[in-house]
Amino acid sequence: MSDLITPELVALDRDLGSERSSVIRFLAEQVAAQGRSTEVDSLYADALAREEKTSTGVPGGIAIPHCRSKAVSEATLAMARLSPAVDFGAKDGPADLVFFIAAPDGADQEHLKLLSKLARSLIRKDFTASLRAAQSPADVVALVNGALGIGDSPATAPVGAGAHTAGASGASGAASGEDARAAEAAATLETSPAGADTRGPAVERSATGGGEVRRLVAVTACPTGIAHTYMAADSLVAAAKERGIDLQVETQGSSGATPLDPAVIAAADAVIFAVDVDVRDKQRFAGLPVISSPVKRGIDEPGEMVEEAVAAAGNPNARRVAGTAGDQQADDDGGRDSIGSTLKRALLTGVSYMIPFVAGGGLLIALGFLLGGYLITETADAVVLDNSLANLPDGGLATYLGAVAFKIGQLSLGFLVPALAGYIAYALADRPGIAPGFVAGAVAGFMGAGFLGGIVGGLLAGYVAMMIGRLAVPRWLRSLMPVVIIPLLASIVASGLMFLLLGGPIAAITAGLNTWLSGLTGTAAVGLGVILGLMMAVDLGGPVNKVAYSFAVAGLGTGSIDNQAPWQIMAAVMAAGMVPPLAMALATVLDRRRFTVAERENGKAAWLLGAAFISEGAIPFAAADPLRVIPASLLGSAVTGAIVMGTGVTSQAPHGGIFVFFAIGNVVMFVLAIIVGTIISALAVIGLKRYATSKKAAPVAEPVAA
Repeated sequence: MSDLITPELVALDRDLGSERSSVIRFLAEQVAAQGRSTEVDSLYADALAREEKTSTGVPGGIAIPHCRSKAVSEATLAMARLSPAVDFGAKDGPADLVFFIAAPDGADQEHLKLLSKLARSLIRKDFTASLRAAQSPADVVALVNGALGIGDSPATAPVGAGAHTAGASGASGAASGEDARAAEAAATLETSPAGADTRGPAVERSATGGGEVRRLVAVTACPTGIAHTYMAADSLVAAAKERGIDLQVETQGSSGATPLDPAVIAAADAVIFAVDVDVRDKQRFAGLPVISSPVKRGIDEPGEMVEEAVAAAGNPNARRVAGTAGDQQADDDGGRDSIGSTLKRALLTGVSYMIPFVAGGGLLIALGFLLGGYLITETADAVVLDNSLANLPDGGLATYLGAVAFKIGQLSLGFLVPALAGYIAYALADRPGIAPGFVAGAVAGFMGAGFLGGIVGGLLAGYVAMMIGRLAVPRWLRSLMPVVIIPLLASIVASGLMFLLLGGPIAAITAGLNTWLSGLTGTAAVGLGVILGLMMAVDLGGPVNKVAYSFAVAGLGTGSIDNQAPWQIMAAVMAAGMVPPLAMALATVLDRRRFTVAERENGKAAWLLGAAFISEGAIPFAAADPLRVIPASLLGSAVTGAIVMGTGVTSQAPHGGIFVFFAIGNVVMFVLAIIVGTIISALAVIGLKRYATSKKAAPVAEPVAA
């Protein structure tokens, strides 16, 4: 592995102007000058774009601009010690020490771990003091290599009389209180590899000596997952330790993440999300009081975040992570997820990443039908290839635009099975599983194995990639594992099995299922509508709801003018899923005294959520009164599903509710079915609240007007 930093990449005591953009430009040019970047402008643009998302200045006169860029050919560190200092957005003033981290778009795990380790070292007071005291670029390189554990030099050096200081701003003088806490934590923690847990001290009693200690968990993540992710983790742990609080952190960085033990999460009083991206598998924290802020606040104000989390833990009205605490159960096997939990998480991950392809594709196909008519299915290819805006077909502009929309939608839907399989594999094996999963999904589509084939192919690819990734390999081979060896071998095994053994039988099952669905009429269709309606309402966005929704979405691509059954199923699922929130909203209007003030406020929002097909709009009501709300929702949704299937309503859109009316066939009956189901559920929940209650229960009193 080549050196991350060399003396040629270090500039000391330079005046690079007063703008951070000029500093980033200079460092990008340094990287390119050493042959580590193919294009200065692209690297500069990528780094500046990252800087605009979140400023990279951190307390103590430090800045860490960084990016992942296709223009970078080799993971690189460039450093500038500035005089005067330049403002990089830190709260305590400008930065005089600037480290530029340039990572290739497909950086290997070994380099990513070293880069994140450097970022963590930069919050140590002794290390930054040594950097300011360095007399030459070679001294800086020796210090950095020592901090990374890849050289013989110590990570720190005594600060002599000639130590470098910041300009008049004093930004780089004595470290702030947060820096001191971070340094203390860094000294007591074992420097863990990127993606590992950052565990706080085992605390038996709070710092004040009274009461039960609060136990917190946290997740840190930034868009690139190289620097801020790990610095925020260490800063939070340091702040918690100072306050006598047990805090354990999961870092979700570029090189993957090691999930917190479910037992640790179960014992936690609150969770901190210091993130700029979505938290992976957020449902693990369902029900916990949550403090959520950008990742940079975890570096700048870790103490405040910890104190806010402690306050939230003692506040019954604090904001909590959405979902049900039982959404994800751990096996007794040392806290690891059971096979069932792992499969469920993988399937839901695949579905969540698949939906955008289907949503866009389905709506574009519907728009194509609207503009070009139903014959567009036969003429779209020829119209798009043979015509243009300057050479319109016989049907004019509408036909041409309809053909373009239909073709884009058709191509988007073509990613349905590969995306499903790819992200199922991703959920199991992280990034190395994506390519094998996509390939296995493409094979499933090619063989006609459809949605079921995508699931099987994704699971195969994910498990094979995961097993290969666990193999012990020589150090020189590790960098090739995630980008070459794992994708290659997992693709061969998973796709080979699909071709040779599994694809044909699954394709036969898929064809039989499609034939059966196409032949459903009368009572059979109504019965299917009842089942789908019940599934949509039983857990309001939970696993059962997602199974029904996934079943409907997967069939959209097989629907046609001659086979509208998949579109009917989609319509039944969407209509039934709209009923629970709409019913709760209606109930709060019809009988206000049966609902709390908070529920009546939630009812106002539920109108819009229900109309947009967001079943989760009913969750606040179900959480407060599940034994009345859920049965009432089941009743109305089942009736709605039956009406939709029985009357042949269709939907070519997988989401959007009433707002995608143009993609719904027989929209009048669609709306009527929703209204009927909504009224039934609303009256049912009111009746249950009136009569299925204890004698001591009383209506909620109306507030007295001032």
